[in-house]
Amino acid sequence: MGFPPRFEIGRVVVAPATVLAPMAGVTDTVFRRLIRQQTGCGLLMTEFTSSHGVANSHRAKNMARMMRYLYFDPDERPISAQLFGSDPEIMADAARVCQDLGFDIVDINFGCPVKKVVRCNGGSGLLRDLPLVEQLLTKVRAAITIPLTMKFRAGWNDNELVHIQMAKLAEGCGLQAIALHPRTREQGHAGRADWTRIADVKQAVKIPVIGNGDIVTPEDAERMIGETGCDAVMIGRTAASNPWIFKQIAQYNATGHYEHPTEHQRYDIMRTYYAMLAENPNPDTIGKMKQFASYFTHGVRNGSKLRAAIYHAGEVDEIRRLVDAFFERELSEIAA
Repeated sequence: MGFPPRFEIGRVVVAPATVLAPMAGVTDTVFRRLIRQQTGCGLLMTEFTSSHGVANSHRAKNMARMMRYLYFDPDERPISAQLFGSDPEIMADAARVCQDLGFDIVDINFGCPVKKVVRCNGGSGLLRDLPLVEQLLTKVRAAITIPLTMKFRAGWNDNELVHIQMAKLAEGCGLQAIALHPRTREQGHAGRADWTRIADVKQAVKIPVIGNGDIVTPEDAERMIGETGCDAVMIGRTAASNPWIFKQIAQYNATGHYEHPTEHQRYDIMRTYYAMLAENPNPDTIGKMKQFASYFTHGVRNGSKLRAAIYHAGEVDEIRRLVDAFFERELSEIAA
């Protein structure tokens, strides 16, 4: 089975059949635009966003607070807003807000394993309450006309697997696609993602199934498609440290080979990202620069020295100068 060139979520065409996973603190508008413009990806997703926060901000007409997580640029289309929460009425209100903001798709998170989310019965906490899951899906599906999807884990633990039930619930409630991360809530990000569970879900429903988990290389992406029959792949943590992964998948699919980023390409993408951050600085800008220094210097020769220098820097321009000086020195030594 070859890698699918596209798939459809309702009337939304996603081409190529790749999805950037929602990641808190990572997939903001700047990172999403970087991925779309520099490396290509079929569907982008927001950071996972509290449905209570969206609904309350909308009622209070606090657009600044709401748009902190839900702002997107037209170049990011198609784009999906991901929401989490456990109150059907509030989730429906938040989904309507997302539709009114112009999102192409709304997605509900049933996968987040973080304790503070689970304690509120959000994310993967809902995997232990399927009647409430059905209420949420039914209420939100009735509230919006754009496509509705969900991302979920296989279950609370290996003794409480609900991936088949969840998939059938989604299909029965009128969702247009689902994404499965086949680890359990108890696993977190540890251990192996059992792709056979993705295959089982694909066999159980007729709506598109997106596979997620343990895709590190283009070979992994193609192997997941071949082993599970899923309609698309979703990539999260790998994309943060290797934002070229989507471009590499396209190259591998077309030619059987793919390029590894050069030091110069690493410099270019880091410089581009920092320039994008500096266009509209905010209190998070320096923190983002430090955070992404760890991601983007993954595999860079002497990258630990650059990370340490950035960590101790306190101004945007200082950080950009450090990046320029470091790579100019490294590239000249490589060329010598």
